[in-house]
Amino acid sequence: MTTNKPVKKAVFPVAGLGTRFLPATKAIPKEMLAVVDRPLIQYAVDEAREAGIEQMIFVTGRGKTAIVEHFDIAYELEATMAARGKALDAIDCARATPGNIITVRQQVPLGLGHAIWCARAIVGNEPFAIFLPDELMVAHPGSTGCMKQMVEAYGEVGGNLISVLEVPRDEVSSYGVIAPGREVAESLTEVTGLVEKPPVADAPSNKIISGRYILQPEVMRVLEGQGKGAGGEIQLTDAMARMIGSQPFHAVTFQGRRYDCGSKLGFVEATLALALERPDMGAEVRAMAARLLA
Repeated sequence: MTTNKPVKKAVFPVAGLGTRFLPATKAIPKEMLAVVDRPLIQYAVDEAREAGIEQMIFVTGRGKTAIVEHFDIAYELEATMAARGKALDAIDCARATPGNIITVRQQVPLGLGHAIWCARAIVGNEPFAIFLPDELMVAHPGSTGCMKQMVEAYGEVGGNLISVLEVPRDEVSSYGVIAPGREVAESLTEVTGLVEKPPVADAPSNKIISGRYILQPEVMRVLEGQGKGAGGEIQLTDAMARMIGSQPFHAVTFQGRRYDCGSKLGFVEATLALALERPDMGAEVRAMAARLLA
């Protein structure tokens, strides 16, 4: 059985073109766009590390080398800062343990399901996490990150888990939505079905899939023979839906906030929200915002 194996690997699908942020993303990966002073991909990797994940698998495309370089040693920069007596904390947090960053290529943009399938050889026969870096998940004060909450739930029920958030009913057609079953515990619910971007009238709930997953390796076999779904792409939601009933499937309602940094408005909101919470700049940002709104 694979359900008792610890989650030590995570897949980050980062091959997208980032067309909604052009021209900024013409030469810079969208995952390297900074919210305040940290790239989106760094927030996701930090969340993974907090959850005890050791191996980061980046599914990349052309022009994405900056993502890997971000986690490399920057000898000249580090030596210069050290010589000037400047703290290296801001750089150290972006340094990976040798061998813990692995990249594979998604050569053709065939959707999220296909991107995950591209990592099958590295995932092997182990459970693994998935992070969509566009979705910045910020825990409530005093709480743990989204993936750590999921790993703790995984320890209780095993199988497959997805992170969900509740949204207004009229917004569900923009997301993947779960059909909820029995409530196992507070914030932990059985999943009986998944629907990708349903019409509002047909949505089984207002609980949307929010960019964090723990899946068993059998999903790779499902993706192997899966045809194209919504949007002419190989959808991960379709593969997960086919696994319901054959393996345990649960949803963890995240105790925190989600920012859709795949949209310009969501990106600006995340930048402002996180800047306001920073002890080194929050007061100044609040005063600046008050001036701009006056």
